[in-house]
Amino acid sequence: MSTVPLGLRAKRRRSALRTLGFLSPWLIGLCVFFLYPLVSTVYFSFMKYDGFTAPTWVGFKNWAYVFQDNPFFWPALRNTLWLVLVMVSLRVLFGLGIGLLITKIKTGAGVFRTLFYLPYLAPPVAATMAFVFLLNPGTGPTNTILEKVGLSPPQWFNDAAWSKPSLTILALWGIGDLMVIFMASLLDVPKEQYEAAELDGAGAWQRFRFVTLPSISPIVLFAVVTGVIATMQYYTEPLVAAKVASGVIGGSGQQFEPGYPEKSTLTVPQVVYNLGFQRFDTGAACVVALVLFALAMVFTAFLMRRRSGFMSAED
Repeated sequence: MSTVPLGLRAKRRRSALRTLGFLSPWLIGLCVFFLYPLVSTVYFSFMKYDGFTAPTWVGFKNWAYVFQDNPFFWPALRNTLWLVLVMVSLRVLFGLGIGLLITKIKTGAGVFRTLFYLPYLAPPVAATMAFVFLLNPGTGPTNTILEKVGLSPPQWFNDAAWSKPSLTILALWGIGDLMVIFMASLLDVPKEQYEAAELDGAGAWQRFRFVTLPSISPIVLFAVVTGVIATMQYYTEPLVAAKVASGVIGGSGQQFEPGYPEKSTLTVPQVVYNLGFQRFDTGAACVVALVLFALAMVFTAFLMRRRSGFMSAED
């Protein structure tokens, strides 16, 4: 028999119910917006379902189709992984560099901060269309300037070898969000640590390596993790860039090859949309969505386990 007094058990029960009441908004949101969609996605990945008729069990046929027969999945996966490794790394480095530069400027820092932040406010579709027109091989001003200075200009979004670097340049142009985050963390580094490092004879690189970087390492980790998750969902910019570069901007009856040119701008979210909402193959779309979810979880878990490389020992 329990030796806990009846009054104490009732008090613990009331405390547990009170805690559950405070947690209920989060628990409801977790179940409705995460657990239920996740379970449904797993369920439909084993079903033949077009969104209109009742789903029927097909086992692993959807998985086999995605991994063996779908012509877009593997190119999209390679492109997405390339963007995660290259674009996220460059965005973090570039954002940190711009943040360091602006914090060192004594005069006109507000003007430079505004100029670097404004591109981030541009709508993604409008910014991508403007970028494609600027980098147009035939009529864009960028190639005209490069030719005048004696350089051989690339084809940018019309060349499979340059399309992903062009998207990376577009992402670096809109670096304002990371710049502001890094600036806030850099200004929060205690000045006393810099003064102590200077008294010990540390140069600029030593001060950055042993003072600045350990202090802002949690912010670097945050930027990398959120950048990986956002790039895994990269959809609008490559789709718009491919359509504009190929000449298919809009209108009914126009044929468009996904991932123009040569599937180099195809990403995994585009494959999910193509399968689920254009081909009405919900089962295969769920398979690709689960692969995307698993990759995001693997990347995030790897980064969190390696957080000692971002954070100092006292963090």
